Amino acid sequence: MPEMTSTQRQMLALCSLVSAGDRCDWGVLARQAHRERSLDGLVAGDIPETSANAHRTGWVIKTASAESWTAAWERADSEYRAATAAGARLTTVLDDDFPLNLRLIHNLPPFLFYRGDLDADRDAHSVAVVGTRSATPDGIHQARRVVRSLTDRSLTVTSGLAIGIDATAHRETLACSGRTIAVLPSGITRLAPAANRDLGEDIVASGGLIVSQFFPTATPARWTFGKRNEVTSGISQGTVVIEASSTSGARMQARLAYEHGKRVFLLDTLVTEQPWAQQMVQRRRAVAVSCIDEITSRIASPDRVRDVSDLLHVEPALL
Repeated sequence: MPEMTSTQRQMLALCSLVSAGDRCDWGVLARQAHRERSLDGLVAGDIPETSANAHRTGWVIKTASAESWTAAWERADSEYRAATAAGARLTTVLDDDFPLNLRLIHNLPPFLFYRGDLDADRDAHSVAVVGTRSATPDGIHQARRVVRSLTDRSLTVTSGLAIGIDATAHRETLACSGRTIAVLPSGITRLAPAANRDLGEDIVASGGLIVSQFFPTATPARWTFGKRNEVTSGISQGTVVIEASSTSGARMQARLAYEHGKRVFLLDTLVTEQPWAQQMVQRRRAVAVSCIDEITSRIASPDRVRDVSDLLHVEPALL
């Protein structure tokens, strides 16, 4: 495995830094690093963003003691060793191979640990397929139908490795010899849920990708599932929701995808059954779809994604 670069190590240390019990906001770190294409301002605690989280992050960096920095460097090194022992690699917002679609959202993560191979062009041309853990037979059938059509058009299929619709999306992609990305709610050394660990290994073995925005040894927690939805939405051009109740994480992802400026596709059957889905369509925050062409016609080419990504500058006043 390649050695961690000095910039990568510095990013992990900033994400580990603690001062007087407070921590840096990872979203602020990611936005600043992406905007400046450097960590110089962050290391000095000079952050032009005007949000409360930015002020707190600047304070943490400026007031951190030498002992705090030593602990941060030690954690950065320890977590990287754990990742490499598990066969994982690291990319940050300052690295050229960081996923293009993920650069386009306001709450992008500062780093990703991953297993498998990053493929900038193929993964820029991607769609998330998500849904409830309590999938019905019809939902399973619909998920397979959608995935087969996406893989026929050489799109990468992204999902969250959860039981139900997510696992169906991954498995059907593998069955179609397509490429799939699984986004974890845990560290890269702890595939979750345990019931889908073999599926995760199959994804890597097939040439697919498993990614995590958490430290490698992190265990899943209630808050990490929502963060997982952010990356599943962000790493894709759009999200297709197959089945989801009003309390489902898939509904949260539909909302996040809209907030990210991504395409949100809700199956006609879902819109018929769920008031929340009807409201999203009525408010023009999502599109009800019945055939795959209604999805693929709205997905941009990888070149277009790259052009937009190169021009992106996140405005602090909007955060």
